[in-house]
Amino acid sequence: MSTENFNSYSKYYDLLYKDKDYESESAYVEGLVKTYQPNAKNILELGCGTGNHAAILCRSGYDVTGLERSADMVELANKKGIPNFHPRVADIIDFKVGEKFDVAISLFHVLSYLTDNKDLLSCFKAVYDHLNLNGIFVFDVWYTPAVYVQQPLTRVKRISNNEIEVTRIAESDINYNSNTVDVNYQIIIKDISSGQMEVHNEKHPMRHFSIPEIEVLAVATNFEVIKTEEFQTHNSPGSNTWGVCFVLKKK
Repeated sequence: MSTENFNSYSKYYDLLYKDKDYESESAYVEGLVKTYQPNAKNILELGCGTGNHAAILCRSGYDVTGLERSADMVELANKKGIPNFHPRVADIIDFKVGEKFDVAISLFHVLSYLTDNKDLLSCFKAVYDHLNLNGIFVFDVWYTPAVYVQQPLTRVKRISNNEIEVTRIAESDINYNSNTVDVNYQIIIKDISSGQMEVHNEKHPMRHFSIPEIEVLAVATNFEVIKTEEFQTHNSPGSNTWGVCFVLKKK
């Protein structure tokens, strides 16, 4: 997904995901943090968007630094005035924050946007460099068995507020030799007062991962995989598991 796409996406991002259960997702992540890094005080979030997860984690007492490559999303996050949240424009592939953290997180399958092996290795190394000793890295990704067994379906989402109506149509193409899926979005935005419409077409290449792939990435960047489970349910991953959560520990 290009930076331009992220910038247009930011205009209606919070509206599209206003029904997303940020509270339960953040509680799940906090549970992992309390289990594997109970004394954690600060968190680095990769792909923080407009700060919806960070707001809840900050409310729980954590200091959160967020990395987001869309300047528009960072601007929206800053306008929310979230205490103890520090969003900044940065690319998660290669970043330098100038401090270390007890925990790094990347939610909503942000890492699945990294489709290139070199980019993945660079990201993991950057996370490693920004973690304190024994710090943990919590993230979720698309899971290969589910992609191949279930295959992505065409999906339509409609949502509105007092100003606009948004219709998003998602159609996907599987690229079997690269472990990626091209999610092709058509997004139709209608201004309720004027009736004016605009259409955006966006392609989001998404990578899915097997457990051994993540284990290889961990070994290559000096992490240890300490937990693998279905995101939020704590179940063992299977062919019906689209989102798998990994907890890695810095050696």
